[in-house]
Amino acid sequence: MLGRKANGLSKAFLLGLFVLSFALFAVAQSGRDALTSEKEKGQESEKSFFDDGNATSENTESRLSAIEVYGVRGISEPGSLSQITARTIDLTAADHPAEILNLVPGVNVQMNSGQEHLISIRSPVLTGGAGQGSFLILENGVPTRAAAFGNVNALFELHHEVADAIEIVRGPVSAKYGSNGVHGLINVIYAPPIDERDSARYSASSLGRYRGDFLDSSKDTRIWASIHKDFGWRDDSGVDQQKLSFVTRVPKKFFSFGYGEEPNTELDVWVVISNLNQETADFVQGKEAYKDRQLSQENDDPLAGRDAISVRSGARWYRDYGTLRATIMPYVVWQRMSFRQHFLPNKSFEENGHSSIGTLTRFEKDMFSNFVFRYGLDFAWAEGYLKETQTEEFGFFPNDTRFPVGTHYDYEVSTLMLGGWAEAQYDWSNSISLIVGIRAEEHRYSYSTNIEAGVNGRFRVPTDREDNFSLLTPKLGIIWTSPGSDTSLFFNFARGERAPQASDLYRLQNRQEPSAAKTEQLDSFEIGVRGSSNDDKFSYQLSAYTANKNNFFFRDSDGLNVTNGETAHQGVELSVDFALSETFDIQSAISWSDHTYEFERAVASRSNTISIGNKVKTAPEWKANLSMSWKIDSSTRVVFSGEHIGEYFTNESNSVIYPGHSVFHLSFRTEFDNDIAIDVIFRNLFDEKYADRADFGFGAERYFPGEPLNLTIRFKQFF
Repeated sequence: MLGRKANGLSKAFLLGLFVLSFALFAVAQSGRDALTSEKEKGQESEKSFFDDGNATSENTESRLSAIEVYGVRGISEPGSLSQITARTIDLTAADHPAEILNLVPGVNVQMNSGQEHLISIRSPVLTGGAGQGSFLILENGVPTRAAAFGNVNALFELHHEVADAIEIVRGPVSAKYGSNGVHGLINVIYAPPIDERDSARYSASSLGRYRGDFLDSSKDTRIWASIHKDFGWRDDSGVDQQKLSFVTRVPKKFFSFGYGEEPNTELDVWVVISNLNQETADFVQGKEAYKDRQLSQENDDPLAGRDAISVRSGARWYRDYGTLRATIMPYVVWQRMSFRQHFLPNKSFEENGHSSIGTLTRFEKDMFSNFVFRYGLDFAWAEGYLKETQTEEFGFFPNDTRFPVGTHYDYEVSTLMLGGWAEAQYDWSNSISLIVGIRAEEHRYSYSTNIEAGVNGRFRVPTDREDNFSLLTPKLGIIWTSPGSDTSLFFNFARGERAPQASDLYRLQNRQEPSAAKTEQLDSFEIGVRGSSNDDKFSYQLSAYTANKNNFFFRDSDGLNVTNGETAHQGVELSVDFALSETFDIQSAISWSDHTYEFERAVASRSNTISIGNKVKTAPEWKANLSMSWKIDSSTRVVFSGEHIGEYFTNESNSVIYPGHSVFHLSFRTEFDNDIAIDVIFRNLFDEKYADRADFGFGAERYFPGEPLNLTIRFKQFF
């Protein structure tokens, strides 16, 4: 078992959290009557920054409405869903989306340099085309990128700082949302317009990091602006980032056209703009190099950087025709990015971009009192490009011609996606529901090169061509709800598939053919139980899953493409949220997973040799977090939190190990007159020396070091 080499502090934290989670589960189950009695005695009625969502308020109602309107899966449906609330997002005061998402069991977002990151949802931490195409990233329920033009750093384009809620579905979602929903999805939700007070938040960090968030809100329009300035705690690693989100709701009277009664129609329109300019610090190399504070601050590639800009716009039109409810969501995406590939030995530059338009449709009809039928037709067209250029001589040995100076790739690709889906929900009884769904999807690619086709060192430029891929993804879910309680048992089978990324197909290596990339397919089986107390003081979710993936396309530790991988995945996840009293609550999440290679691959480099049963690299077996919040009085709250990452292998042969880490944080919030609040946040409280990402590449151990102990002070004001 991988946990055998973790340090003493990590073991103690993990064991304590595991025991605590199940103890809370048992105590809460036996204490529901007591909690209900306590609630009946009365609760505090004050409204403040610390509103837990128990009291009814305009903001609470808007959050629930936003989730219901833009959410991707109901909390009562089979499968594992986590919802991060506006309150948690606000209290976390995250400068990086990983700080929020890693609160969810089964999710591991590794921070690299600046705003760069890699994602894991019930999977290893994936890179390259697998990292681009295995996770569906949504914004108000619509994709932030076209299916063939993903981004492993897709989260930095989202305005997570001001999100009203974030949904995470763990497990395949391809039956309804199509390609790229192989391991799960992340849906960032922005609140619809409501008439509330404007606000501003300002923060400063001891690491030279500054941020401001500004809200201008009215009944029909909501505008958030965020400005992020980071001078970088490592050499030459500064970040400048700006985000703007605009949401407007068209009044219902507009749809009556001046005649008669206003119809049951809604139309929301939003625009999100993000701009990133960052200097990027490279890996530090050498065994346990992350433990050297001086070395961790150094950057051996001061030319590395990333510039990225994106504009996304979408709309949600809803109309109720008696028992038929229709939703149409058109969207437009435009993005451009350029960066130095500091993670490759030849340090080449990449420029890419794409533009796309699409539409999601959803129709829902109550056929009978116990039978609901849903269906939709989806469309997306996109056009993108990629250019890679090497400007400096490089070789691992004299006369190494594998990395020639010049342009390696320069191509354009247009894609068309057509998809249709259907889902039926049958309530067998008052306690048993059955959901059956299926989706068919067609992807068409048209590729053309702007440079001469052929082999150039390690790189192959294919001739102009067209490719087609068909996806068929079924699902089956059963949920049983205990009569008279909020406890539910569920079973869920789902298939996830993804058509290859454009880079999988056309960014080839010298021994690879364009036809080598196939449709990845993952079949997942899941069982689980979830529930809550009647007063919502306690909630929990426990699930177990097993899955198998075919045609896994990835890059090994020497940067060589592997096109026919097979992997197996299994795990158990538990989350608990328990308000022990009106002033003290605990949230915890713990997950165990086992990701293994199920194929053989013998290569010259022993560190990259794969045997059946080897652990997939960068796949921690254990992950856990704990948050304890104490509301000292009506104006002060203290939160102590910790997170644990178990050890994992960093290469395919399982010969190199990162030992894992545990990191703790402490924050204080004080409110003044319900108009002003101040947060004081200590991150990495005990100054742990750890790696956000441990990697093995091109024969060397390398790391993105974690940040040392640092202090953030945030000032929040309502106007």
